[in-house]
Amino acid sequence: MRSPILKSILLSSIVLFHACGTGDRAPAVTTGVAEVNGTTLYYETRGDGHAVVLLHGGNLDLRMWDVQFAEFARDYRVIRYDVRGFGRSGRQDAPYQAHEDLRHLLDHLAVEQAHLVGLSLGGRIAIDFALEYPERVSALVLAGPGLSGFEFSASEWWGPIQEAIQTGDSVRAAELWLESPYMAPAMEQPELAARLRTLAVDNSRLWVQENPEVPLAPPAIGRIAELSAPTLLILGRRDVPDIHRIAELLSTGISGAWGVVIQGAGHMVNMERPEEFNQFVLEFFEEL
Repeated sequence: MRSPILKSILLSSIVLFHACGTGDRAPAVTTGVAEVNGTTLYYETRGDGHAVVLLHGGNLDLRMWDVQFAEFARDYRVIRYDVRGFGRSGRQDAPYQAHEDLRHLLDHLAVEQAHLVGLSLGGRIAIDFALEYPERVSALVLAGPGLSGFEFSASEWWGPIQEAIQTGDSVRAAELWLESPYMAPAMEQPELAARLRTLAVDNSRLWVQENPEVPLAPPAIGRIAELSAPTLLILGRRDVPDIHRIAELLSTGISGAWGVVIQGAGHMVNMERPEEFNQFVLEFFEEL
């Protein structure tokens, strides 16, 4: 019998959950660099058990998963990495596909099958990977996900960012992005705002670099019904309309998908409401 936590698609409210215990000794962290498809990917692993891969959002890096990396490792082998060009991974200086980078990383780590947890850009990569390599995906958790082939709406806030990009002011572009509707809810929390500003500035170089990524063909937007892995969608109520539209496409297109909406949260739902996010994800994994 399924838990009441997951009994409806896109719940309109949630209950408060108790924090998981923190008294146990945390598993050790292993770090490494994988030679992947002409570049290097920096990764970290922690814990034992079935593999869980954390895929970060755009303009950030693996540090956005700090809370989940520690908590999930109590029961799983958790892997997080910097996508090509981000964090401590190699540059985006040759044609590539992010989902193929993920495949090479899993091969490097001898992981045959994993739960994929992706937010925004990470969600898009997870979906593309699940379409190309369904046998290697045991579950999908998609938080405020992107979707290859989806056309995002024109936005007024994008104009000043483009001006900063044109002048080569990458830090200014990153700072303006933090003021965008995507990030504004998270930036209301002072401690979280400071963390996000560090991550955004550390990765600001990407705003002024060419990105030679080769899109998935055909894109995922026309192939949603092909997704067969058990799927949990997590959405912040205050996330932007485009992300809500993507979530609707996925929730109606993926057979048997479960979904929750976390009240008060925006796009960075795992960082804004970590206890609720963790509880939903771990409950979902247990149901599997």
